[in-house]
Amino acid sequence: MRHGSPVTSPAYAYSVAEAAELLGVSDDTMRRWCEAGRVPTRRDAGRTVVDGADLAELAVSLADVPDPGRSASVSARNRMLGLVTRVRKDTVMAQVDMVCGPYRLVSLMSAEAADDLRLAPGARVVASVKSTNVIVELP
Repeated sequence: MRHGSPVTSPAYAYSVAEAAELLGVSDDTMRRWCEAGRVPTRRDAGRTVVDGADLAELAVSLADVPDPGRSASVSARNRMLGLVTRVRKDTVMAQVDMVCGPYRLVSLMSAEAADDLRLAPGARVVASVKSTNVIVELP
């Protein structure tokens, strides 16, 4: 594949519920967006579906909305609101377990950083993930 060439894909289509799950919104929100014309839909075998390319466009537009909770410019683009579920510390390091939506994340940081942030089970946090290795698989 040449760099910069657009990739064409087979026609993926998702039910409203699947589209909502992929975007991390409720089925009702997705239905309202469809009814308002925010994303085109079509009928397929009696059910309403959203074409994958249209869903991808909506996902990009949602990701481009500035995050009002971001207090400074950061290079990490993958930010997830979550809840601390466990903190394990020794004298040097801390392991912080979080649940961010359907995802369980674990962060290793200095014990000092965990103390400075006053991290404890129940704390509301934003996990920022930046990685050069992202593995993609088909479900």
